[in-house]
Formats: sequence, structure tokens, C-alpha cells
Amino acid sequence: MSEPHPLVLQLRFTRSEFMRAIKRIGADEARRRLEPMNCISWNVGHLAWQEQRYFVTVAQGRTPYPDIEERFASGGPASTPALAEVLDAWRAITAEADPWLDRLTTGKLLEHPTREGKPLARIYGNLLQRVIYHYWYHIGENMAIRQQLGHRRLPQFVGNIDDEASYRPEGV
Repeated sequence: MSEPHPLVLQLRFTRSEFMRAIKRIGADEARRRLEPMNCISWNVGHLAWQEQRYFVTVAQGRTPYPDIEERFASGGPASTPALAEVLDAWRAITAEADPWLDRLTTGKLLEHPTREGKPLARIYGNLLQRVIYHYWYHIGENMAIRQQLGHRRLPQFVGNIDDEASYRPEGV
């Protein structure tokens, strides 16, 4: 099998940076809400929600974790879930999404997904970019929360992007 599309590789790097940004966060700290922000554990559940929505529900027609759909949707109520619970869900959902993501082609990224036989407004490529940028938004938010919690020696810049997510032209 060929290497995944370059945008999928960027998503994978972004996911790893999201995990790096919550490394060594305690279970109680992850549930601490500094209003008006959500807590770190809610943010993990929220990104699991978006990955499931776009890459499993819309793309594959399945919603294996309906509780994630209900509890962490955009604009949904704030909550303070256990970090272990949402990390387990995030890992399971990204594992469900990955085989589909691995098969993405430029042609597929240009397609409009459908729901109930009607095309959605955004193409798959835009959905993928929205998820990547959404992760970066919450990486910054999580780092701000950690600063407010008094954490020191936090990452100050993107990780090893040159080796792990360098620019790769499509089809090379």
C-alpha cells in the first residue's frame, strides 16, 4: 500500500502534537475548568467527537460511540469527564477513522460527502483541514490552561515537524 495522502500525514502529526500538549497532565487537572474555557478532558472528547463525525459517521455511515456524539458536540454543554474515559474514546475513534483516512486520494478529497442522499456543502478535503486546524486551536487552549494551572517547562513550539511532518508533494 502507498503512503497516505500528505494531508493525512499532517493530521497524524497534529494528533501527536495534541497528545504531547497533554502529556503529564494529572487526572484532576484535566477536569479543572477555568471558565469560560472548557477543561482539557472535555477538549479531548470534543476532538474525538469531530473525528467520529467527519471520518466515521459522514465518511463511513457509522456512529460507533453515540455518547461521544451527544456529550461533546460543538456548542454542547460543558462537562468535566474523566481524562482516561475520553482518551480511550479518542483512541478508539481515531483507530476507526484511520483505515478510511489511509485510502484517501486527491479525487476523494475533492468529493462532497452525502447524507441521506444529499451532498453536503463541504468537500472531504475541507473537512480534513477543519479537523487539523481545530486540533491546533485546542492545543493552544490546552497549553493556556496548563499555564494557568502553574505547569512549567511546557513545549514552546511545534515538535519535530522537519522529520515527522515535512512538506511532501502529492504523489511523491
